[in-house]
Amino acid sequence: MGMKGFYDVTAESRATASAVWSLLVDAHSWPRWGTVDALVADASERLSPDGRDEVGAVRAFRTGDVVTSERITELRPDELFAYEGANNPFMENYSARVTLKERSEGGVEIRWSGEYDVSSDVHALLAPELRQTMQRMVTGLAEAAERSSSARDVDVSES
Repeated sequence: MGMKGFYDVTAESRATASAVWSLLVDAHSWPRWGTVDALVADASERLSPDGRDEVGAVRAFRTGDVVTSERITELRPDELFAYEGANNPFMENYSARVTLKERSEGGVEIRWSGEYDVSSDVHALLAPELRQTMQRMVTGLAEAAERSSSARDVDVSES
């Protein structure tokens, strides 16, 4: 691998940090709000049946014909979700962090950043595409958390 790549994208959500968090730790939710097509359960390890994956869980996702997997490395509920690439045909030494910061006016700021090593011939194509993909991921996460918060609010008020 020849070059170091990185991305750093953000989105704001009216949802709470706990609503965002519940989506992050539930690998089954990622295809609903992210850019991945499917969770590949038989290539994943230690997935939680209750949607609360823990440190060490390996989550494999398929996008198109490509399956990549990521290992959760650190969790601080409602604050930090960190992972590393476990298997990726395009990059090495991949690590990423999703940080959640409550906003004084309500809601949460979501910051998704990562770095990786990639061959120099792939870098020019991968870097801008990955940044756009990760921006769609963080925006999708913010919007899905708002929808899930609204759904919970409706359920509570109808009880």
